[in-house]
Amino acid sequence: MINETVEEIQGMHSHSSSTIAIKATEALSELLDREYASVDEFELDLQRNAGALRRANPSHASLHNAVRAVERSVVDVTDTVSEAKELTREMIDRVVDDIETGKRRAAENAAETFDDGETFMTHDFSSTALAAVETAAQEGHYLDAYVMEARPRYIGRGTARMLSAIDRVEPHLIVDNAMGHFLQECDRVVIGMDCIVDDTLYNRVGTFPLAATANQLDVPVVAVGSGAKVIEEGFVFENQQRDPSEVMLEPVEGITIENPAYDATPVELIDTLITDTGVHDV
Repeated sequence: MINETVEEIQGMHSHSSSTIAIKATEALSELLDREYASVDEFELDLQRNAGALRRANPSHASLHNAVRAVERSVVDVTDTVSEAKELTREMIDRVVDDIETGKRRAAENAAETFDDGETFMTHDFSSTALAAVETAAQEGHYLDAYVMEARPRYIGRGTARMLSAIDRVEPHLIVDNAMGHFLQECDRVVIGMDCIVDDTLYNRVGTFPLAATANQLDVPVVAVGSGAKVIEEGFVFENQQRDPSEVMLEPVEGITIENPAYDATPVELIDTLITDTGVHDV
């Protein structure tokens, strides 16, 4: 199960980082069904598999923190295999619950900031931002949403489809290069976040030019996500270089195709950060 989860996470390119963190954490439950001769053997296996899960996607801070939390809470704490397994089960459930609770509260806090008749622009696929929009619409707000395609994988198309299924929300799918044109019609930009590390927001590539353009046009930028994604120490972001075939199916001699998954946006371009702890001016 863990090996399969590692492969699955490596291929989960359109899922939210919270979803990936939960998937990785729950995969550790496989260890509870294995037989171990000693608690040291169990802890070694836990550390080995936790490391493999973290390496499956080194760009996701929430995955890193979730798996690390289970590992640190179990290693060198118990005296028997049964006690270690019991504690591991408890920590897996606690970490997953914390992720889901943080995500839900962040969405609830963000929903309260929407105004009836508001027009916003969004980028990538953020399940937390989508939940906030859905809650605001359910409370009676009519919203217009401009959704960037998020090339080359066109992740924004999935976002637009989900928004189209929400009553009172009118989505507009736009090509990425048109965002400067349509930003002038928007009240603000609402995006999710992969993580914030050392005053830098890491998110789907295209976030930086969106935030920079919005800043130039005096359109506020709001980032929404669990507070667990704001990292103070112990994590070094590693970008992913995606398959060149996503950009050009047939390779051409003499052309190097660059296809990074994420970019780095200075937090000074973000006006408001909304997490499970509240609404914060940046």
